[in-house]
Amino acid sequence: MHVLGAPLLVTGYEELSSRCLAWARAPRCHLLEFVNTQIVSMQRHDGKFRDLMSAYDDLLPDGMPLVWCLNRAGAGLRDRVYGPEFMRRFLGTAPAETTHYLLGGSAECGARLKAIFTKRNPDLRIVGAFHGRCRPDGFLEGAAEPEVMAELNRLAPDFIWVGFGTPKQQAWARRHKPQLQRGVVLTVGFAFDANAGLKPDAPTWMQRAGLTWLHRLASEPRRLGPRYLKWNSLFLYYLLRDGARGRAWGEGDGNANLD
Repeated sequence: MHVLGAPLLVTGYEELSSRCLAWARAPRCHLLEFVNTQIVSMQRHDGKFRDLMSAYDDLLPDGMPLVWCLNRAGAGLRDRVYGPEFMRRFLGTAPAETTHYLLGGSAECGARLKAIFTKRNPDLRIVGAFHGRCRPDGFLEGAAEPEVMAELNRLAPDFIWVGFGTPKQQAWARRHKPQLQRGVVLTVGFAFDANAGLKPDAPTWMQRAGLTWLHRLASEPRRLGPRYLKWNSLFLYYLLRDGARGRAWGEGDGNANLD
């Protein structure tokens, strides 16, 4: 089903976990994005960002407002598929035969993630990591670019977790998908810092009420304030505009609704 033209996979945590394990066995690269209202608005409003998103195989409804829209169209979802929560659940129960690579975040963040998740799941195999910078064009800085790509294709991890933040992580995924021989790439952004305990996540009641953005805004007002003002306003604008035409959400991928 679609919301404002963005095709969203109607699924839940357990089903997505099963799908990921199946995709990891396929001889091709599969891109996954956890989509909130900001990303939906960016995809609708910005043609260049929409091109980046065209590389993705599946988009997941990460925000409660998207779930509410999908349910108005008959999706029957009981919860969103929140990136930080999915990462916690999946790495906490990942089978021993699967391999994982962490791409992004600080060295401290990576060390914390590895310690936390291997303590929770002793069978977890994190086979590699890169904790450096990604440029806006999707290239890694300096010599890291060829080195990391060579390592990824040598290790061929089942799951590549990417935490560069929007839109750098989408640019990285779009640019490098053709070079990856296999594996599931999950661009999860904030999930790195949240699960490493470096940034606070919203309490459960705020998440269920669709107020995760408000909690994050209170935590980082200067950085997130302008972003949320712009993209949340655009989301409401497009929702009202498309809603008046009966095209804000529904079945199908919604591409025909873009204008």
